[in-house]
Amino acid sequence: MAVDDGFISNSITLEAWLIDLLEFGTARSDAVILNTAYGSNDPTINATARAVATSAERLMETDLQGRAFCDTVLAVWGHNLGELCYPVAVGQIANILELDVELTTAMYLQAFIANLTTASTRLLKIGQIDCQKIQLALKPHCIKIATSLRGATLEDLHNSTWLSDIEAMRHEKQYSRIFRS
Repeated sequence: MAVDDGFISNSITLEAWLIDLLEFGTARSDAVILNTAYGSNDPTINATARAVATSAERLMETDLQGRAFCDTVLAVWGHNLGELCYPVAVGQIANILELDVELTTAMYLQAFIANLTTASTRLLKIGQIDCQKIQLALKPHCIKIATSLRGATLEDLHNSTWLSDIEAMRHEKQYSRIFRS
């Protein structure tokens, strides 16, 4: 919907949108949840992560990705995480595998950006090179956020990207779609 409504129309507006998601939106919220889940089996973390999903499709996405991730972790490493949403599962397995939480968070955020820029090549008139440039430009943001969230708790959760959230909710009702969310 953000593309249809003209909020994202080129590489400049895409980069600005993604910065907002990193600094103030769902990417940051996921990073907080990942850090909170690191070293904790508290079920309220998963419940909170699901509760702060800003749309039905966002909830379905985090549940489905989490389930697939947990299945992969079990098949590859033999750790049964149960059924967790995606950022919770990543935080828990990173702790079990003794991966640095800051590096894990930075890489999680970079993957979030890579996913959206890749999708953008199919929606916008921007190519892979522009998308790679955006990913490179956002790397310092990912690192800064990862550093700032080490030791984060659920008290650090906030989201002020309401336009993005509204567009996600509107996307659920869009007649013709290329992507689920």
